Amino acid sequence: MAGSSMKSIKLRIKSVESTMQITRAMQLVATSKLRRSKERMEMSKPYAEISREAIHAAILACGDQSVPYVSARPVQKRCYIVIAGERGLAGGYNANVFKAVAADAGETPYMVLPIGRKAIDKYQRLGVELLDTDHSHVEGLSVSACFKLVRQLTEGYLNGSFDELVLVYTNFVSMMSQEVQVERLLPVEIPEDAAPESRNVQTLYDPTPEETLMRAMPDYLAGRLYSAACDAFASEVAARRNAMDSATKNAGEMIDGLRLKYNRARQGAITQEITEIVAGAEN
Repeated sequence: MAGSSMKSIKLRIKSVESTMQITRAMQLVATSKLRRSKERMEMSKPYAEISREAIHAAILACGDQSVPYVSARPVQKRCYIVIAGERGLAGGYNANVFKAVAADAGETPYMVLPIGRKAIDKYQRLGVELLDTDHSHVEGLSVSACFKLVRQLTEGYLNGSFDELVLVYTNFVSMMSQEVQVERLLPVEIPEDAAPESRNVQTLYDPTPEETLMRAMPDYLAGRLYSAACDAFASEVAARRNAMDSATKNAGEMIDGLRLKYNRARQGAITQEITEIVAGAEN
């Protein structure tokens, strides 16, 4: 019986060691991707921030508050841009994004523009109306693809297909912290803590601020979408790296425990053999 128990423990140790090799390899891959994804994320932020300031300034300069991108209307239907992961094994990364969408949507009917394979699969299973299913790779989302998506979104908003546009993505705070953000893109509202440059409006517009706003809004939204996608991918890689690091450590602890168990079983088998030899010698 002891020999059978030892064999079973040894097989378990080998199995856990194989798993640990996989998790360690995935951790190394995520670590190597993280540096590049952080650089891409940081490079995407300046345009998004400057264009946001320009949009806020144009809104404040508008005398006519009936500009479609600014004036709010009763929300009969909402559109969510949901940026999730391409793969799993990233802890609660994808689940947290989907929970945020469900919590924000409540009972309001909504449609989804999913970005990332996990988002596409999730909302196809739920039977939610999807605007597009062509962007399963967040890492490869280009600026031109963002402009194409924004054209679809602005057309849908202007023709009344939906009344509010919401972006849901994961913001990269640090290696150990990533936070899901729910950001309303349309209609545009200037937050209370907006930079003072936006409120000290001294810009001369030609054409009018209203026309400038209508023309510039797609560019601003495309820049914001691209920046959020870069943020989300860096967050996904960091979450996967942390999850694989934890899995590797847990596997190591499990192997240590199994080896201790194996050594005890082996010691027990040796003791039993000695006892049998001694008993045989006495007879």
